[in-house]
Amino acid sequence: MSTEYETALGRKIASHRKRRGLSQKEFAGLLDRSEAWVSQVERGVRRVDRMTVLEKVAEVLDVPVAELAAEAPVVASAAAGESPGARQLRLVLSTAHSLQATTLAEPRPPDIQALQADVEHAWELTHRGDYADLAELLEALIPRLEWATRAGSVEERPGLFRLLATMYHGCGAALASVGEPEAAWIAVDRAVVAAERAGDPLLMAAGEFRLCIVFLGARHYEQAARASGSAADALAPLTEDGEPEAVAVRGALTLQRALAAGRLNRADDAYAYLRQAKQFAERIGDGRNDHHTEFGPTNVALHEVAVAVDLGDAGVALRAAENVDASDLSPERQAHFHLDLARAHAQRRQLERAVDSLVRARELLPEAFRAKPAVRQLVSDLLAMSPRPSDQLRELARGL
Repeated sequence: MSTEYETALGRKIASHRKRRGLSQKEFAGLLDRSEAWVSQVERGVRRVDRMTVLEKVAEVLDVPVAELAAEAPVVASAAAGESPGARQLRLVLSTAHSLQATTLAEPRPPDIQALQADVEHAWELTHRGDYADLAELLEALIPRLEWATRAGSVEERPGLFRLLATMYHGCGAALASVGEPEAAWIAVDRAVVAAERAGDPLLMAAGEFRLCIVFLGARHYEQAARASGSAADALAPLTEDGEPEAVAVRGALTLQRALAAGRLNRADDAYAYLRQAKQFAERIGDGRNDHHTEFGPTNVALHEVAVAVDLGDAGVALRAAENVDASDLSPERQAHFHLDLARAHAQRRQLERAVDSLVRARELLPEAFRAKPAVRQLVSDLLAMSPRPSDQLRELARGL
């Protein structure tokens, strides 16, 4: 006799399995269980009575444990591999730069123009996914910036703190992309503090945008929803006069709001936020990159694809992708788009197209591609779906 809890859990598992495009047989293979076991669990006639089993189910479904059982603790999953730049970025972030800057005696005034050029270069490396080069640059740039905020004149300090915040945004974005949410959170927190010291509310809001990306990557969807919603609402007074920068940041936060709703399976909310973001994007157009959000109509279109895939609407996602030209966006943003396309094709069991999209994503962002747990999960799903995996799929699997 099934209990209410077992029935509800079974329905959740079945829903997430179907959203991933897996048959019961394929799902059972990924769990190292029988197809009969999966069928019984989904019908609520078999109890999942061990936490380790529930964790494995959540891992294969790519959902938090708490999504399957509210009373179960959220278990952090460790990445199977590590990006070459990830360790270097963590070490750079772990150095006591602010303490060193406080005790350093440096008679020269800060070269603000050179610092600004290096911060812009750091973001170029972030968007290209060149994380090893980024870590090398930041190793010298962070102490220089930390010292400059203390050595600059009173008039110079707000601008220097803006540069410091922008630099930490880039560091946090890179760490989030290579699957280092804890370190990314530290970097973003430092960015928000620097933005506050600069007295720049939009830069603070950009920090909240980065924090939402960290939360989504760590599967803290409720936190992402809360952070993006509160920050977007706080910017409402600044967008009333149509200032493009404020509209762009609020729009970018609204896209994070849509992603969080999609991951929480709140379809109506997700699509409502996408419509709102589209209105913001129409007000400013493409070609801007305020606070490195790349917000505009094209980026909204890419997020429409991502949200549809998260909700299991593969057909909607693929139709939305037909008219998208993302070539003017960064390699980072384009790679995410191709990963979403791969997920949509996998849901439709279009295996060859899914593999082609994965290959394109790898070409655009090879280092981050190998580090993403979602990539490993998708490749694993495709192997399970393929009676005879192609050489290209096998090569992708060997490279992870």
